[in-house]
Amino acid sequence: MSYINYNHLYYFWQVCKAGSVVGAAEALNLTPQTITGQIKALEDRLQGKLFKRQGRGLVPSELGQLVFRYADRMFQLSQEMLDIVNYRKEASLLFDVGVADVLSKRLVSLVLQTAVVGEDKIHLRCFESTHEMLLEQLSQHKLDMILSDCPIDSTQQEGLFSVKLGESAISFWCQTPLPDLPFPACLEQRKLLIPSRRSMLGRKLLNWFQTLGLKVDILGEFDDAALMKAFGESHQAIFVAPSCYAEEHFQQKDIVELGRVESAVEEYHVIFAERMIQHPAVKRICGRDFSAQFS
Repeated sequence: MSYINYNHLYYFWQVCKAGSVVGAAEALNLTPQTITGQIKALEDRLQGKLFKRQGRGLVPSELGQLVFRYADRMFQLSQEMLDIVNYRKEASLLFDVGVADVLSKRLVSLVLQTAVVGEDKIHLRCFESTHEMLLEQLSQHKLDMILSDCPIDSTQQEGLFSVKLGESAISFWCQTPLPDLPFPACLEQRKLLIPSRRSMLGRKLLNWFQTLGLKVDILGEFDDAALMKAFGESHQAIFVAPSCYAEEHFQQKDIVELGRVESAVEEYHVIFAERMIQHPAVKRICGRDFSAQFS
């Protein structure tokens, strides 16, 4: 039995991903006729049709679905191989990290400092976005690791792993003069700034308000934790930040901690692909005890 032509298989894989020959041709900078001819050759080799028409597009046939599953695994594995080879060619070991924008930048910085110590020459590149966007980039091999506020289910995300680094208690903060009532009733006296309800912490806080029957006036929801704190510092609004900020971050800014919410913590998880398990930066981060930093 002769070997399969992997160029033919690659063009087939691209058409499946694009949903049309024209889309694949644009992505590959080839003519549609070239791709059609290559797929016809693959169909002759496999003795079966790989696509069927659905509206104006193409969808894999039953044979095509089977072939695509194998092709997808093959080309993802080849991309992992190229990633590792490229890492080894660099004078410094590249480490692309995605950071969920809802997380405290101070605590994220403490975690990342762990990645760049030691004898290994780590070239760190950080990118900030939402958890969903970062997870998509990780699955496409565009990132090596994610720092996020929520884990992933490894049984649902094949080839991805998550490790919880720790959690931070959350406090409400406000510039002086302070509200008259004690915490948490005082939260009804000022406008609030909270994390976006798309984040895990934002949803926890909304549930906490509802459980206590608090009638709060939410001025804004922020995906970016740093922007929320900056906005809160320059207005009379009450805002949310990790409780560990009490000692040094706010003491010179006339910002006072109103109270802590022990039941709604901000979690810190690292998520990475299986190929990164032996990466020295990932090993250092996952093996470090961050309890002192998060307390």
